[in-house]
Amino acid sequence: MRLLIKDITVIPMTGPEEIIKNGAIAVEDGRIVYVGPAEEAPSDFRPNRVLRGSNFVALPGLVNAHTHAAMTLFRGYADDLPLKRWLEEAIWPLEAKLKGEDVYWGTLLACAEMLLGGTTTFADMYFFMDEVAEAVDKSGIRASLARGLIGILPGADKALKESEEFVRRWHGKANGRITCMLGPHAPYTCPPAYLEEVVRLAEELQVGIHIHVSETAHEVEEIRRQYGCSPVEMLEKAGVFRVPVLAAHGVHLSPRDMEILAQYKAAVVHNPESNMKLASGIAPVTELLAAGVTVALGTDGAASNNNLDMWEEMRAAALLAKVSRNDPEALPAYQALEMATLGGAKALGLADQIGTLEVGKRADIVLVDLARAHLQPPHDPISHLVYAARASDVDTVIVDGRIVVEGGRLITLDLGEIMARSCSAARRLVGKPLHRSLL
Repeated sequence: MRLLIKDITVIPMTGPEEIIKNGAIAVEDGRIVYVGPAEEAPSDFRPNRVLRGSNFVALPGLVNAHTHAAMTLFRGYADDLPLKRWLEEAIWPLEAKLKGEDVYWGTLLACAEMLLGGTTTFADMYFFMDEVAEAVDKSGIRASLARGLIGILPGADKALKESEEFVRRWHGKANGRITCMLGPHAPYTCPPAYLEEVVRLAEELQVGIHIHVSETAHEVEEIRRQYGCSPVEMLEKAGVFRVPVLAAHGVHLSPRDMEILAQYKAAVVHNPESNMKLASGIAPVTELLAAGVTVALGTDGAASNNNLDMWEEMRAAALLAKVSRNDPEALPAYQALEMATLGGAKALGLADQIGTLEVGKRADIVLVDLARAHLQPPHDPISHLVYAARASDVDTVIVDGRIVVEGGRLITLDLGEIMARSCSAARRLVGKPLHRSLL
């Protein structure tokens, strides 16, 4: 498809001052071939489709850099519990009942929610990853996928072999929209010897590692009790940073931890709403950025958030940084938006493909409708996107040059069937009827 988007405001995320007020974007074969002022667009470009709207703002697709997509099935099931009880008493027993079909429909529900809200890429760590990949392929979204690995459980070696097979099967598939990582759950569930095996495999497969790190104070205390060091230092000793690392949460980090993360160019994924809900704490985002660490944003799973709304995460990240440091300048709006776009792309190793609107990059584009009461008057579109916009303000979503949401409606999936199938799976898992719904 040759697509032309014109008469719009373009925020390319190539610098805080670089806003194109009357802009145009031309797309061909899934790539951006022009972005700039509308009057300078190539006159010989012959589009199949033209999208326009003076009230629209175009920006790169949002990147949800840490989630467990199929946990949409557990949304609202076990709220208001600390992380350890939440996992051990509520979530893990349900996950033991999961079947591949459950994960497929739960992931499709997550893909639908994310696409409708302008998220075009997500990083997932879960189980039944072939079904996750099939859902990603069907939906048209972009994803970095990792099978979760728990090294202290029986069958850990088998799980690692399954991870290898999954990566070999899916890495680079769906026209490149699917990339893969290895997913050791956390330092407290994956001993050093197991992590060393994971690293060796990651080096062989030439992929990165997606892992939870320093999410709670209890985790840090437990690792220090067992190994005499912090979780980040434990990972360094196990050689984990020999490969690219996507470190989810990073709430309880020492200055030395941040030095290590910066030294090895590891990325941290800030999950503000999940961390608030589980009372895990506030990640030192300002300090991480000052140390030169790439910081992305994620929602975590919908069981601990309870949605996959990246607009809320941007707002929460900015406000938490300000109040935690007693400094209104701690995390400006542009930095928060950058964490949700280019920061996420860098964290997933995809910055050469997505994260900004530039010629040659894949066409992952979101159009937000500013003609809403809560987005007027339009003094500053970047401020509005971070502090005032909602997922429901997204009008059009394009992934890899393909329109997947138009007029606020999902056009690649049957949302009614997905919701019905997901609710059916959730009923079976919890073993009791759900609250009455419209389905």
